[in-house]
Amino acid sequence: MRIPLSSYGGQPQQVDHIAEIIETTTTEFLAQCLDPPTLEFSKAPAFGSLVKARDDENDVDVYAVVYFATTSPIDSVHRARAIGLSLQQLREEQPQVFEMLKTEFRSAIVGYRDKRQTHQYLPPQPPSIHQAIHRCSKQEIARFSKDLRFLRTLFQLSGAPSDELVGATIRACYEAHGRSREWLVEAGREISLLLKDDYDRLGALLQRIRP
Repeated sequence: MRIPLSSYGGQPQQVDHIAEIIETTTTEFLAQCLDPPTLEFSKAPAFGSLVKARDDENDVDVYAVVYFATTSPIDSVHRARAIGLSLQQLREEQPQVFEMLKTEFRSAIVGYRDKRQTHQYLPPQPPSIHQAIHRCSKQEIARFSKDLRFLRTLFQLSGAPSDELVGATIRACYEAHGRSREWLVEAGREISLLLKDDYDRLGALLQRIRP
């Protein structure tokens, strides 16, 4: 089922509302991107970016890092096939193509924020099915990543290229901190502590986050 971007529960959408949870567990969730208002393919948030699931009933934001994305046909029986047209030609000649695909992404839960403070460990309950997913602002990313303990969760994530994920997340947080060299040095120190017994891996990862 396609999920329109223009409305949700009959209400206008916030600009940063990008997806809806369709599968949820204690440690991660799968979300389906909302459809753009124009003839475009849905785009998942960037690999390593921070998103949040907003629980208005309990006044809690659950934070997660995107680690996998896929675009596939809505109909699981039929595969997409090459058409040989540009995007503009698809819009003019085959507009139904945009209705036949869905974009989904998986995110690892790294913390949550309640009425009191931000916590960098799993929330008491995972976000609910059909809960809205929002992009995090630079201010939110900077606030959450002042504490770097959440990086340990990413290193321990199975089924994902953890070093690439940590590198991408640090680069995104670095931008949110206004390219602060002081913050980047602290991130490097945290990585050094986590990988202190694996010098080759540490060196390769430090190269990935070097500005």
